[in-house]
Amino acid sequence: MTACAIERATVLRAGFTIASDGSYAACLTESGEGGWYPERWTLTGPEPYTVPLPGNQPEEPGTEVLPLPDGRVLIRRRVADRFDLALLYPTGPGTGELPLGSLRSAEGEEVRLLPPVAGAAFALAHTETATQVWLVCGSGGGNHSGGPQLLATVPGRCTGGVWLDRTGRLLALDRVGPDGGRTKAVAVDLRQGEVTPLLQIADDSNDRVLLAEPDSGLLLLRSDAPGTDRLGWGVLGSRRPVRFPEALRMDDTVLTPFAAQSGQILMPEASAVALRAEGPDGAAPVVWRPGERTVTWLTSPEGWLAGTGLWSARGSLRLPYACERWPFGLAEYEAPAPAPERAAVACAAPDGPAAADGGGPERRTASVLPLQQAPLDTARAR
Repeated sequence: MTACAIERATVLRAGFTIASDGSYAACLTESGEGGWYPERWTLTGPEPYTVPLPGNQPEEPGTEVLPLPDGRVLIRRRVADRFDLALLYPTGPGTGELPLGSLRSAEGEEVRLLPPVAGAAFALAHTETATQVWLVCGSGGGNHSGGPQLLATVPGRCTGGVWLDRTGRLLALDRVGPDGGRTKAVAVDLRQGEVTPLLQIADDSNDRVLLAEPDSGLLLLRSDAPGTDRLGWGVLGSRRPVRFPEALRMDDTVLTPFAAQSGQILMPEASAVALRAEGPDGAAPVVWRPGERTVTWLTSPEGWLAGTGLWSARGSLRLPYACERWPFGLAEYEAPAPAPERAAVACAAPDGPAAADGGGPERRTASVLPLQQAPLDTARAR
């Protein structure tokens, strides 16, 4: 997931994004002289580290970066009325750059990178009446280097962008039709170029997909169908109704999911979901399972790049942070045991960063690694 907010630590960082396989991350980092440069984080190995990837001149704050599993970083820059794309990679003391071409969008609209998937990179661009999905680099079997390739055109204006599979074929978008009206989620088959209704809760509701976990089929969504804007969940391809748990309804706090535990085959109720809780006292991470009635509040590491993180293969939650004492790092939490097996408590490393008080009925601390009501209709692959 991508952190849109700018976080204050020893330096400013923005747009923190984690590769689809959890191997790398990338963000923009303030140079200390008013400019920005791309930075790559290596998240694997015994000692994760960062690599600066500065270009010949500082980047603009709105520049987007996206890490690939091979260690390169895609960058999207605005240049006049176009958006230039390139791959960055370290070359000893310098930064190598491979241009990939340019894309344009309707006046006043940006070309936006989609979340990483399957070693490829995709982007959304807008025309006056439609939204285009472009393959920027990479493809199912190898590298795509012939410039951006148009894969699908969706009538209306689309936002969001959530992958429904791990191959980069099925994409969920939140669409407002060409004639305006409500926002409804659609599924786009990028091989066939087909657009299918995905989420239709009520005729007069706004329904958006926020997160998907392909192993279990779990979908996290936001809808105003219950009368107010609420978080809900459902199962991709299921005819069971969408649920809006009371545990995810909090006064003065906005919950946004950013990572779901993988490997829970056909068990969406058991998949742990990490959410950012934004309230009057700041941001804190919480963990919730669809099969449970409560959430677990975590004590966030100092300097957490709020709204970002990933689940490891063994089921622990890793949150990236950067603070004065710890310029970069990952705080690791053991996943709360499924109810009623909630007695296990994650350990806290005494030398780790100070934890912010997240509040709530149950809190867990982190161990620190040196250094992240309606059926669902789905488009099906053919």
